[in-house]
Amino acid sequence: MQRRTFLGLLAGGTIMSGLGLNKLFEKKDNGIKMPSLFIGHGSPMNAIETNQFTQTLNKLGKSLPRPEAILCISAHWMTAGTWVTEMQNPPTIHDFYGFPQALFDVQYPAPGGPEIAREVVAAAPLHHIKTDSHEWGLDHGTWSVLRHMYPEADVPVLQLSLNMNEGPEYHFQLAKEIAKLRSKGVMIIGSGNIVHNLRRLDWSKNARAYDWAIEFDEWMKDKILKRDFKAIQNDFLKSEAGKLSNPTLDHYYPVLYALGAGHDDEELKFEYEEIQNSSISMRSFRIG
Repeated sequence: MQRRTFLGLLAGGTIMSGLGLNKLFEKKDNGIKMPSLFIGHGSPMNAIETNQFTQTLNKLGKSLPRPEAILCISAHWMTAGTWVTEMQNPPTIHDFYGFPQALFDVQYPAPGGPEIAREVVAAAPLHHIKTDSHEWGLDHGTWSVLRHMYPEADVPVLQLSLNMNEGPEYHFQLAKEIAKLRSKGVMIIGSGNIVHNLRRLDWSKNARAYDWAIEFDEWMKDKILKRDFKAIQNDFLKSEAGKLSNPTLDHYYPVLYALGAGHDDEELKFEYEEIQNSSISMRSFRIG
């Protein structure tokens, strides 16, 4: 089965070369562990807009330790099997339609990191991660966030796909395996939305959040604060609010990576809380 089984996209190009990453993983742990983040990315328009959310991302990028590389798990790379991008210059993918040309014109020419990709594979041998050197790149779940956090596009970026043949436990356990990369300078970012129902969107200026969206967003906040990972993996679809908030699983799974890659004794901080367009939670947090 091809890697584009679940989503067909168009790809743009980039021109930046590598940054000598072959020596990255020769480094020993320097005692600085990169944080694990979850970013609720919302509409692609956030990529080119200046608002409270994007300003928060900009401040966050300036306040965090500078990573050697970023491994992003985006809601928009759904696959059969698990893949990691291995190209030196990942293309910018515009995986949407019906938006202004200015959004399609955006390029995020961050370098990749083939050597780092192989370390990702080695970190989780039981998950049989495969490398992709030509088919994917950086989709908007990644670049719409990073162009605000790291606008110079000078940090190497890789994507890890979502294996849609597997359930929540698989993704959470895989996150625990790749968590060791945080001690080697790799920032792990899950990019999705805790509440994501496109059929119930309200684009009006003063759109009010649905009661069920608020209910599930608060349920998740409570479970995250309590580190109740069993409930987060097993109970999120047991309520009507959960079902309405997650009619598909692609935007929910990335939160499992941010949580699984964290540790219970690390600081957890909610960086942003908002529900946009009535049915999209922008809740974002970091661990570490």
